[in-house]
Amino acid sequence: MNRNQGHEPSSEDMQDILKKYDPEARTRSLTGVIGWIVFIGLLSFSLFQLYTAIFGVYTAQIQRSIHLGFALGLIFLLFPAVKSHLHQQKGRLQIAWYDGLLSILGVIVGSYWPLMIQDLVLRVGRLTILDMVVGLLAILLVLEATRRAVGLPITIIAVVFLLYAYFGPYMPGFLAHRGLSLEQIVQSMFFTTEGILGTPIGVSATFIFLFLLFGSFLVKTGVGQYFNDLAVSIAGKLTGGPAKVAIFSSALQGTISGSSVANVVTSGSFTIPMMKKLGYRKEFAGAVEAAASTGGQLMPPIMGAAAFLMVEFIGGISYWDIAKAAAIPAVLYFTGIWIMTHFEAKRIGLRGLSDEEMPDRKEVLKKIYLLVPIIAVIVLLMSGMSVTKAALWSIVVTIAASAINKETRIGLKDAIDALVDGARTALAVAAATASAGIIVGVVTKTGLGLKLANGLVDLSGGLLIPTLFFTMIAAIILGMGSPTTANYVITSTIAAPAIILLGVPDLAAHLFVFYFGIIADITPPVALAAFAAAGVSGGEPIRTGVQSAKLAIAAFIIPYIFVLSPEMLMIDTTLLGIIWVVITSVTGMIAIGSAMVGFWARKMNPLERIIAFITGLLLIYPEGISDIIGIIIFALLYVSQYFFNRQKVKAV
Repeated sequence: MNRNQGHEPSSEDMQDILKKYDPEARTRSLTGVIGWIVFIGLLSFSLFQLYTAIFGVYTAQIQRSIHLGFALGLIFLLFPAVKSHLHQQKGRLQIAWYDGLLSILGVIVGSYWPLMIQDLVLRVGRLTILDMVVGLLAILLVLEATRRAVGLPITIIAVVFLLYAYFGPYMPGFLAHRGLSLEQIVQSMFFTTEGILGTPIGVSATFIFLFLLFGSFLVKTGVGQYFNDLAVSIAGKLTGGPAKVAIFSSALQGTISGSSVANVVTSGSFTIPMMKKLGYRKEFAGAVEAAASTGGQLMPPIMGAAAFLMVEFIGGISYWDIAKAAAIPAVLYFTGIWIMTHFEAKRIGLRGLSDEEMPDRKEVLKKIYLLVPIIAVIVLLMSGMSVTKAALWSIVVTIAASAINKETRIGLKDAIDALVDGARTALAVAAATASAGIIVGVVTKTGLGLKLANGLVDLSGGLLIPTLFFTMIAAIILGMGSPTTANYVITSTIAAPAIILLGVPDLAAHLFVFYFGIIADITPPVALAAFAAAGVSGGEPIRTGVQSAKLAIAAFIIPYIFVLSPEMLMIDTTLLGIIWVVITSVTGMIAIGSAMVGFWARKMNPLERIIAFITGLLLIYPEGISDIIGIIIFALLYVSQYFFNRQKVKAV
């Protein structure tokens, strides 16, 4: 296919792009006996999770080990050891003998706690030879499953932490510790709830799985296409309409997908060709989709999977507290992208969609009921219902809402497919959280977290801004090769405590590392979401990445602001204060957006751009004097743009 001749990627191309940039999508298409085994395994996985959600979870070790056993058994069948094994050979997909063996061993490891729990509890930490063998197998299988389903970077990080635990006495300076024996490592990694079976996989085995199922049921209603139609109906005719459609649609898509790359490929296949047709450059079209799709994980009410981990890691707060705190920053993020696409469209003179290109609004309104499940999630979480029950009831509401129209109705086959697809999506999350548990276990056992937190504070001279900067760099680097869940676990364990040591509220510190872990997907040189968007648009990947980072400038600024002034997170503030923060912050994003694009009502000279950028920062920072100064300068800029020197200047 030669995209340079104007051809757009086909559905097969989209799948290739998804598999190239998203390790979680690199699964085999199995048929025959193996296909049926995998199908039954995935269906059983979902049914087990639903059963425990309805009737109550088992004790931590049993619930989490069964969850792990399902994941390991299925990953080794679905995810090949090397990419080349994805392709068919002689009309059939080959499953190596060792894949079957590893799958069986994974099931055995997952069954060990349920079968041996009485003996394990009675022995209270004294391991037998069989325990050692199973524990070592668990560690090795988790690492290999993570490499296959998630990628090499997070696997390497987990291995490095294990080596650190063993070779502690040989570590330099403050990193040194007395070291752990092989038996101690196995004990803490698999026979406690502070390692592989720790909090991360505990959240995967409860909250995250159910919300992935919820997203899978939503997909079966056709809500993804409806998001596109709704976005076109609302924003299609505006200046540069298709770009704004991409932003609106991707924000909604984020409620049913926790993957930036998957969001790009899903909504980008619709929005990117539309933007290119209207006149946007390939790189800009791809960047808009990448930035917007990445932001989907920041958008309440259903944020990235790491947000559910945050509930457990912080303690004493509900998921609704996190979603509420993230609301204003998320609005500002998408406002920033919206404003910059608007100014870019004005700069190059782009129109909106014509009447012929718009969908029938009456038809779109007829399916407004598809939004009911998302509204239900918000209401249920606000009511104080547990996250597990809220997800469970949201699935019920989705099935009920789908029955309104024959086109969207979820039948038995659709329901089974949703259960299978949801379990398939959960496999990579289970592997990532299991490996993250290894990292947390080492940090807990060696005291590394406090050592690194103190070291980070010392390195920054005890100053907050340098500490935030070093934390940001760490989160972005880790996020370039790790899924958001694993990235958040690592940074919240190692870096967030350093911020908290300097007096920052726990929620602000955790959201800070959460944000930058997500933004890594559009930060060059390894910007997977941007590269996937370039694959769809035909643009140059690095340029697309640079442009997407530019569009997402708000995400690089706002975390610093809400750490310095937690009022933005609705912490210790009033309703009037919240309204004022929203107004000034959105106004600030207008100034920053114009500065980044270099256009407002007319082309801006370099001095005007610098002034506009500083004005935006003053307005976003929620403090009285800075707001007043910012408003005055903003007003002067507005007058300058709209009432003086009004001749039209085209950008070169």
